[in-house]
Amino acid sequence: MQIEITLLAKEGADYSARDLGFLLHKHPDHVHTKKTSAGDATIFYPEVSDERTTAVLHLEVDPIGLVRGKNQQSDGLLAQYVNDRPYVANSFLSVAMGRSFAQTMAGKSKDRQELADQPLDFEIRILPVALAGDRELLTSLFEPLGYTILSPDTVDDQTVIDLRLMACLRLADILNHLHVLIPVMDNFKHYFVAQEEIDKLLAKGEGWLADHPAKELITRRALKHRRSLANLALARLEESSVADNEEETPKLKPEEQLEKPLRLHAIRLDTVADVLRQRNVKSVLDLGCGEGKLIARLIKERGIDRIVGVDPSVRTLEAAHRKLRLHQAGDAMSERVALQMGSLTYGDRRWKSFDAATLVEVIEHIEPHRLSALVMSLFADARPNMVVMTTPNREYNVLFETMKENQLRHPDHRFEWTRAEFEGWANEVAAQHGYTTEFAPLGPVDEVHGGPSQMATFTLGEPS
Repeated sequence: MQIEITLLAKEGADYSARDLGFLLHKHPDHVHTKKTSAGDATIFYPEVSDERTTAVLHLEVDPIGLVRGKNQQSDGLLAQYVNDRPYVANSFLSVAMGRSFAQTMAGKSKDRQELADQPLDFEIRILPVALAGDRELLTSLFEPLGYTILSPDTVDDQTVIDLRLMACLRLADILNHLHVLIPVMDNFKHYFVAQEEIDKLLAKGEGWLADHPAKELITRRALKHRRSLANLALARLEESSVADNEEETPKLKPEEQLEKPLRLHAIRLDTVADVLRQRNVKSVLDLGCGEGKLIARLIKERGIDRIVGVDPSVRTLEAAHRKLRLHQAGDAMSERVALQMGSLTYGDRRWKSFDAATLVEVIEHIEPHRLSALVMSLFADARPNMVVMTTPNREYNVLFETMKENQLRHPDHRFEWTRAEFEGWANEVAAQHGYTTEFAPLGPVDEVHGGPSQMATFTLGEPS
């Protein structure tokens, strides 16, 4: 199998097609070979000019090497040695791409970063590629991403094709699209798929999969139709889409514009940090950590020796990583602070054994019908000794002069609770799972409407 990547440079372009070598980190005058679990991946350039340069990644699948030393009883010895994998093995090619073009897929180019950051004209050819579907499948996968399908004109179900595409996109985007979609076309992966595969899918699908019209089909096929994994991945895609949409809003979000005169967000974070300090917690799980503003406060607390931030958005976590300067941290800080991708509505074994979990202005971004899933994953499964949760107080909204009646503070809020609604929900959750609750207003308190925000502290067993 092989993939051909051709960079085109029109007359008068401010770059040369030869720059493809810089984008791929592979010199056009050399032949590059990398060993993979499936066989040797060879990269070479059959065509090099200022107007048109083509790089080929050719994967020579070694069927004997694939089964050498493995269980020979699963399919029978002959079936393992005599098969079509040397000719059509979509997922093997996808893995080879990841091994060969890792820096390019990350959007990095040491010498031509300005080109790596901009859409360029490319032609792509993948052959032979297995297709478990028809022409409409190709259309549904590629056209929403901006590709023009050049061939084939017609295809039949369960066939092998020579696929040609054209697009004006960043090369990193193209490679990430193909890394996900090549195995999806085949509807088969040669390796076992576990929960860790969700992280890989969402990392490669960052910025496009959450909004793809065929995301459910792509997710199911990418995870080998394992329903539990697909449902978890789709939930995380929904949450990451919400987080990414927030990032695209103006620097000062609507909620922040309203609350800025009150310094409300700083009050929330400082108060939550104070509660954790007073309870002498040693480990904190910050769910919906965003860009790490609470974590930045907790790092200063010497008594807290383990902090884990969880967020569904890769871009948000990358921003948190930069702002917390974790790339400059030593080994001690790396062991103390970690950031993880994750869904807030699905249980995760990594959430167990924490003294405290925090959700600062998080629950109002979750669909009401999915709050029960958050409760099960947090209070029933993870069961930290303490949970600190804040959310807006809807009763206070009438005091914001610019807010209309029944308007929510942020377009992404799914709901906003009154004090009675929040306390009723929190007390019911606590009673069901063995916690007790305490409530406090946050921000300046109005005699009639209470504080602009509200906090609940859940304590496992009796409060200390």
